Amino acid sequence: MSNDPGIPLAERLAGVEEIECVTPDLNGVPRGKVMTGEGFLTGRRLQLARGVLLQCIMGGYPAAKFYGSDDGDLALIAEPTQIHRLPWSDEPRAFAICDALELDGKPSGLSTRGLLKQVVARYAERGWSPVVATELEFFVFAPNPDPLEAFQAPVGLDGRREIGHSAFSVSSNNGLRPFFQDVYRCMEAVGLERDTFMHEMGTTQFEINFLHGDPVLLADQTFLFKHLLKEVALKHGLIVVCMAKPLAHTPGSSMHIHQSIVDGEGRNIFSDAQGEATPEFRHFIGGLQACLSDFTLLFAPNVNSFQRLCHPYASPNNACWSHDNRAAGLRIPASAPVARRVENRLPGADANPYLAIAASLAAGLHGIERALEPTAPIQGEFEVPPELLLPCTMYDALQRLQRSELAREVFGNEFIDGYSATKSMELTSFFDEITPWERRVLASQA
Repeated sequence: MSNDPGIPLAERLAGVEEIECVTPDLNGVPRGKVMTGEGFLTGRRLQLARGVLLQCIMGGYPAAKFYGSDDGDLALIAEPTQIHRLPWSDEPRAFAICDALELDGKPSGLSTRGLLKQVVARYAERGWSPVVATELEFFVFAPNPDPLEAFQAPVGLDGRREIGHSAFSVSSNNGLRPFFQDVYRCMEAVGLERDTFMHEMGTTQFEINFLHGDPVLLADQTFLFKHLLKEVALKHGLIVVCMAKPLAHTPGSSMHIHQSIVDGEGRNIFSDAQGEATPEFRHFIGGLQACLSDFTLLFAPNVNSFQRLCHPYASPNNACWSHDNRAAGLRIPASAPVARRVENRLPGADANPYLAIAASLAAGLHGIERALEPTAPIQGEFEVPPELLLPCTMYDALQRLQRSELAREVFGNEFIDGYSATKSMELTSFFDEITPWERRVLASQA
């Protein structure tokens, strides 16, 4: 029953009849096929249409020209360290995170996991290893069969629904302790280490902090954890929502990314021998400031993402930086020099972790390679300079990404064109609907 990678795979998967072989699409949604355990263990080739990686959040696809007019196949190759028996499944079943490769073995330009690997490889060329940690926020709600109705907290042990006064509470009154005990059990079973869990500002909103480590590993863990959360919630008659802003007048959900770089001897290059900040630290911040506007749609990928950014509640839509000020998009947490790091507070919980981490690390490296100097840090109450304001609508962010030479240099024309085409379809789909607000407010006035 163990998921210990030190145990031979055939032994770990003994009795498993089906394996969910998945890879993240551009939105970070697990896409793939279910394979027999026998076929998986014998190395049977598994292929997936290229267009699947550009699937819209509504289920459609952009024009075939964006993923090859023939819509040929990619090969799904399982990551050996990310093959897990599923502890929430009633029958023996497993889950494998896969790379999506071209049939000749080359990385696919549409694979966000592959793009993150490419960014990490650029650091390795300098003898460096980026180190990241993610903080993921999410809401736990009662089932919501009618999307016209607002999400509601589950009924608590006192017969009432939580109303938003429980930030940082450790009370069990919300009745969710059995759910979280099951989450912890499943995390342990699949090898997901957790640092801290906490009740966040919103109604039945929570946050998990993952331990820092290799960027691809942390993206895999965040990807797997989101899947785990949703599956375990269903078994408890609940739903987990990772929208950026599921409730009005309530803080949104983020996926903050903490970043540092170590050299070949494991030393944090953001601090010198005297414990002072290095030029690389400044330039990393300078790169983020130079790139965040172009990359906003990679961190805030949906219409709803901008509900969070434009009603901030400590979700700043700016490229300012500060020492321990949560109003800044780039925060330097208080720490010892050995742990000096940069926290990117822009990504929402709805972001694809592979793409968000890749974009953030690529931006920082861009600054180091070009020795970009950041602006002066801000503290206390401040007004954001116009040049550090980020796009605050999906349309503006999409236009900025499409025009970005830097984004095309980092991620390639194939990905940026395909990503933009999919996001254009999603935005058009949103504008195809008339919202309750429009009917309520404008029907008798306009």
